[in-house]
Amino acid sequence: MADALSVVPAAVLRNLADKLYERRKNAALEVEGIVKQLAVNGEHDKISAVINLLATEYTYSPQANHRKGGLIGLAAATVGLTTEAAQHLEQIVPPVLNSFSDQDSRVRYYACEALYNIAKVVRGDFIIFFNQIFDALCKLSADSDANVQSAAHLLDRLVKDIVTESDQFSIEEFIPLLRERMNVLNPYVRQFLVGWITVLDSVPDIDMLGFLPDFLDGLFNMLSDSSHEIRQQADSALSEFLQEIKNSPSVDYGRMAEILVQRAGSSDEFTRLTAITWINEFVKLGGDQLVPYYADILGAILPCISDKEEKIRVVARETNEELRAIKADPAEAFDVGAILSIARRQLSSEWEATRIEALHWISTLLNRHRTEVLTFLNDIFDTLLKALSDPSDEVVLLVLDVHACIAKDPQHFHQLVVFLVRNFQIDNSLLEKRGALIIRQLCVLLNAERVYRELSIILEGESDLDFASIMVQALNLILLTSSELSEIRDLLKQSLVNPAGKDLYIALYASWCHSPMAIISLCFIAQTYQHASVVIQSLLEEDINPKFLVQLDKLIRLLETPIFAYLRLQLLEPGRYIWLFKALYGLLMLLPQQSAAFKILKTRLKVVPSHSFNDVQSKRMPSGDPHQFQNMSDGSQVTEDGDLTKDYGSSHNGINFAARLQQFQQMQHLHRMHFKAQTKLHNKPIPLPKEAQREEEPSKPQSIDLNVPPPRSSKRGPGNPQL
Repeated sequence: MADALSVVPAAVLRNLADKLYERRKNAALEVEGIVKQLAVNGEHDKISAVINLLATEYTYSPQANHRKGGLIGLAAATVGLTTEAAQHLEQIVPPVLNSFSDQDSRVRYYACEALYNIAKVVRGDFIIFFNQIFDALCKLSADSDANVQSAAHLLDRLVKDIVTESDQFSIEEFIPLLRERMNVLNPYVRQFLVGWITVLDSVPDIDMLGFLPDFLDGLFNMLSDSSHEIRQQADSALSEFLQEIKNSPSVDYGRMAEILVQRAGSSDEFTRLTAITWINEFVKLGGDQLVPYYADILGAILPCISDKEEKIRVVARETNEELRAIKADPAEAFDVGAILSIARRQLSSEWEATRIEALHWISTLLNRHRTEVLTFLNDIFDTLLKALSDPSDEVVLLVLDVHACIAKDPQHFHQLVVFLVRNFQIDNSLLEKRGALIIRQLCVLLNAERVYRELSIILEGESDLDFASIMVQALNLILLTSSELSEIRDLLKQSLVNPAGKDLYIALYASWCHSPMAIISLCFIAQTYQHASVVIQSLLEEDINPKFLVQLDKLIRLLETPIFAYLRLQLLEPGRYIWLFKALYGLLMLLPQQSAAFKILKTRLKVVPSHSFNDVQSKRMPSGDPHQFQNMSDGSQVTEDGDLTKDYGSSHNGINFAARLQQFQQMQHLHRMHFKAQTKLHNKPIPLPKEAQREEEPSKPQSIDLNVPPPRSSKRGPGNPQL
């Protein structure tokens, strides 16, 4: 301190702390001259003493004017040192950096000015302080004082120039500093950071691309900034980096892919578009590096396929196709389970397009990696079944395609049909709204006969009789009306002459017993008209309920469709198809006369030409029995006589109709018992307290048996003669 005081005149020291800038400036010029002379003389100890005096007594002084004088004095001393300033920077720079956080904005301004002058002198030598200077400039870029901001901007430009020409700059030490500040929201700081990233990336010797994963997320974060200028700067920087990635032989795609996946789900439209564009390029360029990240990438792509912005949808679809076209091997880190998990999750998306693409992925994986997919079947099966309730027909059809692909194996086929039946049982609306679509498509994909046989086996032993009846009625309606099941109908028509038709008839019969109308319909298709007639006459009063009549109404209307054209034509040959007439007249007798179905069927039977019946008389057998006809070679008419029970136990083409009738009656008996139990349960009276029962007893009306005549009165009188 004494050395400094002996070197610097008291007047100079006094003027350094003056409130007037001109006096401080003149004093600084004096300090510059003094330091320059000391440097020429090589008296560096005295120079250190002067610098120490300026730092301790002035820059750290509680008086603002002293701090201002100290800063301008340190800058002047550096100018005086010129080429020898580097050895004193450890004393000069820290007090200046400390002043950047001064409460007085004028002090902060002079600190910027001082460091600017120091930097101009020492240039690359002050790179050792770069991190501290960068930190200070980052804060000053958002200073509340416009003059300070302007001064910091000038200093920032100089520092950038020095860094770009320096070979001592360490990017490795700088990146952690940059990464810490990338998520700052202040717009001035963001501009400052993007500016530095752009400048450093332009330096050939600095590999910013290698460190891109460290600040990529921050750049994407800036794309949603409220300032158009910042968004533009961030987008420009990202575009430049993407171009460098395309031209670079070595890129760390993995770390960046994780960031892009997150940003693809941003609420900001521009951010999503940029992220999905990057992902699109990564899928094309990344190759094997991206294999472990396929699931994450798919998780980002699928929601974007349904984005409200068309540009995003287009890029997402293109990326999805690119990704699906890559044939990765599970042995090379391709995680089938992870992909399936993503696809399963996206099946719950509210957007149809996303659900459709998720199903395409499951189908693709099944085709390429069937064994691996089936190991995860338990994880996705329930979701696939729930998807059958999807409001979109296209989704349901794709789900069925996937199910059909899984069901190629017998054990999975059985599991599918069982789960499907259970889903229909749990969700009645599924059967009502989607049942026909599901069953028909499965018949197309998995062979109709195989599907119906499996359904029949399951429903035959179904304990829920109400559901079994509803399900059989639905299956029967599909069988009668769907073009996809025409081959089954053709096969059933040959039940009396073809072993394959007989086997199918018997297989369906077991479960069709749950519904009288289904059995009658089956008999009409199989042309087992005598059995149909016997079934109709076996029905009891309890069987003729409103549900039965509704089903009968549907059947009568179906008889007028092209599917039953063969049956209507057979009415032209009553001699050959007498049991068909008996069956149809039996149905007519069950219908209410005022119903539309009654009128339809009656009209149909009335149009049969009368001469057809006359022909019957000419075909009498020698026995003279008008109901006995020759056995027709095509097997469509079985030799019977007028007695419905006589010889009915005989088999025709291996079909034991008596046993079938017994099977039907037993099942209907179970249904009647179930119905009675349900009715009894619903009508069960609520027990009353004993007091209430006693009060109720006098008012109880006596039951009247309408089948017993009223008792005669014991009184005798003129109006009551005894008979």
